[in-house]
Amino acid sequence: MCGNNMSAPLPAIVPAARKATAAVIFLHGLGDTGHGWAEAFAGIRIPHVKYICPHAPTMPVSLNMRMSMPSWFDIYGLNPDAEEDESGIKRASENIKALIDQEVKNGIPSHRIILGGFSQGGALSLYTALTTQQKLAGVVALSCWLPLRNSFPQASANSANKDMHLLQCHGDSDPLVPFVFGSQTAEKMKTLINPANISFKSYRGLPHSACPEEMVDVKRFIEKQLPPISDE
Repeated sequence: MCGNNMSAPLPAIVPAARKATAAVIFLHGLGDTGHGWAEAFAGIRIPHVKYICPHAPTMPVSLNMRMSMPSWFDIYGLNPDAEEDESGIKRASENIKALIDQEVKNGIPSHRIILGGFSQGGALSLYTALTTQQKLAGVVALSCWLPLRNSFPQASANSANKDMHLLQCHGDSDPLVPFVFGSQTAEKMKTLINPANISFKSYRGLPHSACPEEMVDVKRFIEKQLPPISDE
């Protein structure tokens, strides 16, 4: 553990069925772990893609009466005007950038990496993609929002991902992160990256969760953005 208070167990990994030439890094939601998402990706795996589902560190969460649980950063409230944990979001984002760098060192270039997440994890993936100088293959943002939205476009001035492809998905019956947050996030994203590369999909009757139809859409997006390369 080396005394690092951001320590968390090693990520859940679904290895590629053959040589990994691409990767998906997917961040779970508040109070969850990476294991369930690793299982979900094992069900839609593509042979040359490695899936990495890290676990958030455990911390007290203001939204939940400061109970300790896995969380990428603190959440004070879920309404659009709620104060946000700016330093925690930025710190978490730096940790995700370090994870991307690790995969680059492992031989997978950043433009062959999709970053994604669900809810709080999706929020962190959007923020990280917009603020990193690592060029990514794309982002999968499920049932989420853009954190620190008023810091943009300035915060993304040096981003390498102004042309990135984005798949954003949201259930229209989400009681936790309302559908309108998702649609407003998609509209904001159109001002920050090439709007032609944004796909916003809604799912009728879906609450704050994923569904098989959505996972098929995620698989199609990954297949399109991370095709096999010729020397495999």
